[in-house]
Amino acid sequence: MDAEVSDGHLVAAAREGDRDALDELLRRHVDMIHAVCSRIAGNPADAADASQEALIAIVRGLPRFDERASVRTWMYRVATNACLDELRRRGRRPVATAAESFERPDDGPGLDAGVADRLSIDEALARIPEEFRVAVVLRDVQGMDYAQIADVLEVPLGTVRSRIARGRAALAALLGDPDGSAPGNSASAVRRPRECP
Repeated sequence: MDAEVSDGHLVAAAREGDRDALDELLRRHVDMIHAVCSRIAGNPADAADASQEALIAIVRGLPRFDERASVRTWMYRVATNACLDELRRRGRRPVATAAESFERPDDGPGLDAGVADRLSIDEALARIPEEFRVAVVLRDVQGMDYAQIADVLEVPLGTVRSRIARGRAALAALLGDPDGSAPGNSASAVRRPRECP
């Protein structure tokens, strides 16, 4: 399929029953879906299950996709919800262990830390409240802007800002860096400059 075909065209074709268009749409976004689920779930098994559930939900939900948001933003929402549902269904909190983190592929922009820093960040992410963890993952790992996160989470911009600020503060405290500036901590993962959406 032509790489220049937009997501919107792929959605339209997939809705008309074009299996190749559906496959291409999913192929374009599967890494992003897995990255979101990996960081929210904190372990490969739950992330894989949540990613699978997200892909199924996307295929089933495509006919009802109302195009008020971009396809990518909608997929982030589906992936985030699928991951949270999977964790709740299993009654789990995310857990990141050293072995699991070494096996995990690089999952997106936002973390430029070394392996040791990354392990610490993964473990700290697993320990902060879900609502903060999700907002921080979407912002600092996936690089989404505040407006996109508000759309994915279906909350006001002020709530997004608050959750990100509180999540970053919680991460900084867990990483032993109350002001977010200790050497070895990834500034991009813990604290980013504020920006207007």
